[in-house]
Amino acid sequence: MGKRHGGSGSGAWGCGVPPVRSVAAAAAMPGAADRSSELSEQIEAFVARLRGGGERPRSEDTARQTLSLLRKIIAHGQWSCAGELMDLIRREGQRMVAAQPSETTVGNMVRRVLKVIREEYGRLHGRSEESDQQESLHKLLTSGGLSEDFRTPYPPLRANVIEAINELLIELEGTTDNIAMQALEHIHSNEVIMTIGYSRTVEAFLKEAARKRKFQVIVAECAPFCQGHEMAVRLSKENIETTVMSDAAIFAVMSRVNKVIIGTKTILANGALIAVSGTHTLALAAKHHSTPLIVCAPMFKLSPQFPNEEDSFHKFVSPQEVLPFTEGEILAKINVHCPVFDYVPPELITLFISNIGGNAPSYIYRLMSELYHPDDYEL
Repeated sequence: MGKRHGGSGSGAWGCGVPPVRSVAAAAAMPGAADRSSELSEQIEAFVARLRGGGERPRSEDTARQTLSLLRKIIAHGQWSCAGELMDLIRREGQRMVAAQPSETTVGNMVRRVLKVIREEYGRLHGRSEESDQQESLHKLLTSGGLSEDFRTPYPPLRANVIEAINELLIELEGTTDNIAMQALEHIHSNEVIMTIGYSRTVEAFLKEAARKRKFQVIVAECAPFCQGHEMAVRLSKENIETTVMSDAAIFAVMSRVNKVIIGTKTILANGALIAVSGTHTLALAAKHHSTPLIVCAPMFKLSPQFPNEEDSFHKFVSPQEVLPFTEGEILAKINVHCPVFDYVPPELITLFISNIGGNAPSYIYRLMSELYHPDDYEL
């Protein structure tokens, strides 16, 4: 990206032209200032919701809200070329990500939008997809490579980017259905399936298979939150034979299981998972008994982050459920940690089923290069 040119007084960030409209012009336009303050309030409310505790929103809802906010920023923001727009999106994206680092979906959506801006700019700039591929090959061979300055202004860019984001939102709506449609390829009659906790994607996957196949589901309760109970109730309502068991019984029962099907919070760049606490135990037991482990996860959960980068994935909550505060004597002598998530290494996973099909963990790097630009891995 081009460096910012100072001293011009025009307010352009090295774009060669003045911005679409100055701050004074924006203030003069009726309703522009109101729109700007309303947008700021919406962003602040979203950040506060991410930062606050309480019930965790569904990843799909978080992804949709992030995209909607970014679309409004693009529509009403002060920018005149792709370079400025990417700076603006990156700045707001960093603020959203910092509010709740464990909610990787937010950062993923910001990266998807940055990739969309790059592609739309390239299209207006007269660059074909073939030259994009040549550029990526060139970057593999030379670490520097062809850099783009994104300084040429294109009036249609705003409308084109917004249209592309609308397509992304439509894609988001169908992710769970697209994953569920593949259920009959993986679940067969009279099989015993094991899962853990509650995952809306896995629930839809199992319900779709149950329309034509008869099978049994064993649900590990996922203590101390016991979300598995909710999963069992929902499945039994669909006349699926369901058994709930404690997490301690996972290894004992695994020899009877044909497949393990789980959801996840995040898929990392190396093909590993950040999933609900207890998933690592389940994955180790499945590996020991050579039971296939299938992960149902939409593509917006794929993050370009690696597990060793930072401790942002580690999230701890009150151990009240495990050891109540009434146990005062014991609490004075020990420290109790109650992690929300587990790290599951890629070698324990057999297959990922996403809204674009099934892939092995070793293929994740390829999917990542299709979804995100390498320059955007670090926001």
